[in-house]
Amino acid sequence: MMKLAITSILASTAAAFTSSSFNGAALNSGVVSSSSLKMETLDDLSSLAKKLNPVVPRFDPLGLSTSNFWGTTQEETIGFLRESEVKHGRIAMFAFVGYIVHANGITWPWPMMLDGTPFPKVSSAPEAWDAIPDAAKLQIFAFIGFLEYWREANCEKHYMKGGKIGEFPAFNDKYIPGGALNLYDPFGWHKNRSEEAKAAGLVKEINNGRLAMLGIFGFISEQKIEGSVPLLKGVVPAYDGEFMAPFAKSIFPAIPSL
Repeated sequence: MMKLAITSILASTAAAFTSSSFNGAALNSGVVSSSSLKMETLDDLSSLAKKLNPVVPRFDPLGLSTSNFWGTTQEETIGFLRESEVKHGRIAMFAFVGYIVHANGITWPWPMMLDGTPFPKVSSAPEAWDAIPDAAKLQIFAFIGFLEYWREANCEKHYMKGGKIGEFPAFNDKYIPGGALNLYDPFGWHKNRSEEAKAAGLVKEINNGRLAMLGIFGFISEQKIEGSVPLLKGVVPAYDGEFMAPFAKSIFPAIPSL
């Protein structure tokens, strides 16, 4: 629940994506409607890279941006990659803050469970995750799945079809109250921002997300391999659990050894 609260507070940064700032080529496909869909191209990525970091050019050692995922066009693939980076960056920002919160033993003052079980007092976020019951973990995953479905199904245009990268559609007030539940702009602070301010916010969010991804991986790397991140040696505690095993008991059937 702490993670969800932090998510709600920080998600207002997503409002930087309330406008599309690229001027890419129109998608050339027989199924495209008469309204010309604008898609990002490699030139747009190179231009964005200069805004993000004038020293480092477009960095794509695996050549992902020149690929065609699932038989789509290169522009659609770029849309998928851009959306993926934004999502991973946002989650990394939440994770970085959440790690610091749990490392300092900060929890809600009320019980975590209906039976009165309190929130765990631990020294790192992975330990906090291990300490909560699998039922709570399943609720968190279900909530994340709902957000993914809502984003995919309710945007005016899909991000692989010329839609806004990083957009999160508002909830329908008929079914779900809006306001703080609208993660795209929960407090309505960014509705009247200028296009220039939105474009500048977009660049800042991407850079912050990339830095957060490096930061959270620095934390967990040092926890597993002491000294792998010299600046964190002795700062974060060792962790003997398994980062890639989210449940105490696997939901998949055991595979017998051969």
